[in-house]
Amino acid sequence: MIDYSNFINGAIKDVKPSGIRKFFDIAVEMDNVISLSIGEPDFQTPWHIREAGITSLENGKTWYTPNRGFIELRKEISNYYKRRFNVLYNPDTQVVVTVGGSEAIDLAFRTLVSTGDEVIIPQPAFVCYEPLTTMAGGVPVIINTKAENNFRLTAEELENAITDKSKILVLPFPNNPTGAIMERQDLEEIAEVILKHNLFVISDEIYGELTYGGKHHVSIAEIPNMKERTIIVSGFSKAYAMTGWRLGYALGPVPVMEQITKLHQYGIMSAPTTAQYAAIEALKNGDDDIAEMRSDYDLRRRLIVGKLNEIGLTCFEPLGAFYTFPCIKSTGLTSDEFATRLVKEKRVAVVPGTAFGESGEGYIRISYAQSLKNIKIALKRIEEFVEEIKNESKG
Repeated sequence: MIDYSNFINGAIKDVKPSGIRKFFDIAVEMDNVISLSIGEPDFQTPWHIREAGITSLENGKTWYTPNRGFIELRKEISNYYKRRFNVLYNPDTQVVVTVGGSEAIDLAFRTLVSTGDEVIIPQPAFVCYEPLTTMAGGVPVIINTKAENNFRLTAEELENAITDKSKILVLPFPNNPTGAIMERQDLEEIAEVILKHNLFVISDEIYGELTYGGKHHVSIAEIPNMKERTIIVSGFSKAYAMTGWRLGYALGPVPVMEQITKLHQYGIMSAPTTAQYAAIEALKNGDDDIAEMRSDYDLRRRLIVGKLNEIGLTCFEPLGAFYTFPCIKSTGLTSDEFATRLVKEKRVAVVPGTAFGESGEGYIRISYAQSLKNIKIALKRIEEFVEEIKNESKG
């Protein structure tokens, strides 16, 4: 009998599986379930983008690309970030195309984090940051953002979390799961703390195009003196509904990007060729697609936030991404209890807030990357569920 524990890396073995996928998997195995659990656009990739990928295949363009990605794509990414977010990167030396934004995040952690380094992570946040820190030998330092601050990171919170071992700040805004954003003044205030303590920033901006209420995403790289100490990670999955194409990118200072390129070379070599051709078309001609999808998300957002508050699940107004993060404490259930019972009793799948950190207890994440029809049905079921919980407590 082989004792596999002798062969498996302990840092990997101790990492818990994703709490998001748990409820997605439960929903898949049940009938008549409306899944509001996974952050995947319900839109198809726009036709002109798909067509660019198809045409590349028809023309036999199936060979490897340069490690960093096609230069035409890197130029378009550079133009896009300048045009949309007012930050310019050299496509020759400061852009690396990756297999989804997920690879870009992984590369950033493995490039910057050494054994014992402290990585500051505001939570609730996407599930990968903490385990990636651990697997790179770093020490996660969690800042629990607060509902009364609309789940923004404050300069005071950051200052209080810093020690002499602090090295990296993860900046996950617009935020998954809360929908929180950071405005320019917020970023300017935390930039002072970052510069004071000589920190480096990993800024996950995958939801940068999905902001609402007249708010526009501001990249921390646009703040004076921050571009040279920031790696931006982003991609095509959310803004262009290209989740299955698996294409992302990292942007940053030349010395850091040289090391990221080495990791990418040895671990992956190059991102998918067909997806890169599609992404070139997306960046050239996809602005109207983004605007159309964002408008649709905004309609769903306003409907779902209004109804949740009406039901009694207090929900602050999320101004980014495509998630709401309602408080379910009034039901007397834990986040896991609420999510488990909801999917089993009412066939609606959501994600418990604890999947995104301990500070998520008392909350659930609801994705509105679903059709308006399904959202309305799901809200009706949630309303019935909450009413039944209230009746239980009375009985």
